[in-house]
Amino acid sequence: MEGYTFGSLLKYDDPVLVTRKTPQGQAPPIRGSPQPPPTSSPVPPPPKPKCPIADAKKEKTEEILHAILPPREWSDGGGLWVQRVSSTPGSRMDVVKLEEQLNLKLQQRQARETGICDVRRELYSQCFDELIRQETINCTDRGLLLLRVRDEISMCMAAYQTLDESSVAFGIRKVLHAEQGKAEMEKQIQDLEEEKRALERQQKEMEAECEAVNLREMERQVMEDKKHTEEIEFLKRTNQQLKFQLSGISQKK
Repeated sequence: MEGYTFGSLLKYDDPVLVTRKTPQGQAPPIRGSPQPPPTSSPVPPPPKPKCPIADAKKEKTEEILHAILPPREWSDGGGLWVQRVSSTPGSRMDVVKLEEQLNLKLQQRQARETGICDVRRELYSQCFDELIRQETINCTDRGLLLLRVRDEISMCMAAYQTLDESSVAFGIRKVLHAEQGKAEMEKQIQDLEEEKRALERQQKEMEAECEAVNLREMERQVMEDKKHTEEIEFLKRTNQQLKFQLSGISQKK
């Protein structure tokens, strides 16, 4: 029974067993062909004549459809199974059912309503593929145009994803560089603070030394002034004595 298999919103036909492992010495059945019916079954009526133009158009449409949406293949039970997308045209009820299935799966898989969400993106991609399938059956040109739109959207999304990953990697590198630079700056700040404290100690020592030098210089200046004053007083007394002696000598003559 065809339908939305494998949890996909894209409509598929029933899976077909194309190869099966057989015991050694036995020929495998024809690929993609059912087993021959028993001899007791009634002979089917001859097929009705078909229009070759309609068959060719349908075959071309199915070929384009399977090229746009490739079939699924998997191994199970020792055989290779193939499941192709359904070539049945979609009706309005199919579109309504597709919308219901989309809303249900979004709720079941807890997809985010906003922002980046891989689950929501996957489900909408499946929904878009199903719409492409329906439109390709009705009009192959419209289906091919929708395929072009889908591929363009996929390329844009891949570019945005690459850009996002690159920006995240760039941000991580900048954070690591900033952390490394932060450690270096903290060490540099610590070294500068130690140097500052050393310079402050040196400044205090030089200020103390300068104050001591000024004090010694003031004491020396006081001593020099006192000595100079004493010398002046001594010279004045000597001058007075010499004047007195000179006046005494003058009077004797």
